[in-house]
Amino acid sequence: MAGGIGSRFWPMSTPEYPKQFIDVMGMGKSLIQLTTERLSSIAPISNFWVVTSQSYVDIVREQLPDIPEQNILAEPEPRNTAPCIAYACWKIKKKHPAANIVVTPSDALVINTTEYQRVIKEALMFTANSNNIVTIGIRPSRPETGYGYIAAAGQMENSEIHKVAAFKEKPDLETAKKYMAAGNYFWNAGIFVWNVETITHAICKFTPDLAKKMDDMNSCFYTEREPAVLAEVFPTCEKISIDYAVMEKSESIYTIPAEFGWSDLGSWGALQNLLKSDNQGNAHIGPNIHLYDSKGCVVHAQDAKQVVIQGLEDYIVALRDGRLLICSLDNEQMIKEYSQNIK
Repeated sequence: MAGGIGSRFWPMSTPEYPKQFIDVMGMGKSLIQLTTERLSSIAPISNFWVVTSQSYVDIVREQLPDIPEQNILAEPEPRNTAPCIAYACWKIKKKHPAANIVVTPSDALVINTTEYQRVIKEALMFTANSNNIVTIGIRPSRPETGYGYIAAAGQMENSEIHKVAAFKEKPDLETAKKYMAAGNYFWNAGIFVWNVETITHAICKFTPDLAKKMDDMNSCFYTEREPAVLAEVFPTCEKISIDYAVMEKSESIYTIPAEFGWSDLGSWGALQNLLKSDNQGNAHIGPNIHLYDSKGCVVHAQDAKQVVIQGLEDYIVALRDGRLLICSLDNEQMIKEYSQNIK
C-alpha cells in the first residue's frame, strides 16, 4: 500500500512526493524500495503488487522498475485501506485463485530483516490452506499512545501464534501503561497475511456493498475498459479501514507477536529515536550539518550544502526543495496543520 501523503513529515514529505518514496534514513534507498527488498526472498518480483494514487504511478515505475506494469494499481482517489486491499485482492484472485498474500504499508521501517522474513514465512504457512487471517503484532518497547493495539488471547499449542481477543484504539498514556504491564498487548503494525479466498470471502460477508463494487469491476480487469470503470466505481466505495471492515468482525483472526525493529515512522520524533545521536542527543541526516550548544534536535537536510545550528534544544530543523521547517518537538503534532495552511 503506497498511497499515503505523509503529512506529518512535512517538508520532507509532501503530497507531490510523499515519504514512502524518500530516503528518510539516509541509506540510499527509499522506504518503498526497502520494503520491496526485505520481501524479495519471500516471492519473485513478478508477484509484487503496489496500490497507489494515480499521481504516484510514475514514481513507483521509476523506483521499482522490475514490478510488472499491470501490478501497479492506481486509485482514482483515496478511499482508505479496505477498498485499496479489496481492489488488489480481487485482481490477484482473477489470475491467481490460490494466492497467499502479504499486505504491508510501504512507508514503515524494519531493522531486523532476517527476523521479519522468518515471521512472515511463519504466517504464510499458517494461512496457506486455512481460512485464518494473521495480523502481525509488535511487542511494545514503551507505552505508546500513537498506535492501535492487538489484545492476544491463548497461544496455540507448539506455536508462537495467538488468537486475537480484541483490537484496541489508540489509548491514553495510563491505558498504554496498563497494556505494557499486562504483557499480552501488541502494537498493530497494519501487516496482514491471508489467502485470497479467505479475504475475498470475508469482505463479501462483512462488507457486501464493497464486495459488490469489486464484482461489478471484475469483468473489466486486465482489459482496456478497466481505467474508465475504475474511475466510475472506485470513488463510490465507502471510506473504511480494513480493521473496521473485516478484522474487528472476523472470528478467525490470529497474531504473531514479533520483535524486528519496526517503526511506522509516523513523526519526526519517531525518526529521531531511530537515528544515531551525538553526545548531546542530536540526530541528523545530511552531508554537512554542524550543531553548537544544541541538545535533543533532529535535523534532516540532505539537499543543503551546509547547515549550522546554534542554541536550539528539542527542535526539528528540516529542509527539502526550498521548504524549511523549524519547529519544537513538543509541537510536532501541529506540523500537518501548518503545512495545510500554506498557500
